[in-house]
Amino acid sequence: QVQLVESGGGLVQAGGSLRLSCAASGRGFSDYGMGWFRQALGKEREFVGGISWNGGRTYYVDSVKGRFFVSRDNARNTVYLQMDSLKLEDTAVYYCAFSRDSQSSAMESTYRFWGQGTHVTVSS
Repeated sequence: QVQLVESGGGLVQAGGSLRLSCAASGRGFSDYGMGWFRQALGKEREFVGGISWNGGRTYYVDSVKGRFFVSRDNARNTVYLQMDSLKLEDTAVYYCAFSRDSQSSAMESTYRFWGQGTHVTVSS
């Protein structure tokens, strides 16, 4: 069993930055891919970005490419989401997820464990 705890959310002005963290407890973190998803009010949850087991590959949805960056520190069992140039439309609850294999994917079904989410609000 793996538990994921996100942190770092909050209120930020448009154009600003935030860094989300996701700390994992349990075994095997360094062997598995990780993903970040978000869900805005009234919308379905969507994939934001992900990272492979060793950080060698990263994946992003088009809307955040060049603004969001996923990284991981396997020694700390933590994955990060650096969010720059934030826009109003980035307002959402952000979730980290633990993959079923060594890679990351945009498909929710490929993730086994989920965090509880952290709120990000971008204001004008």
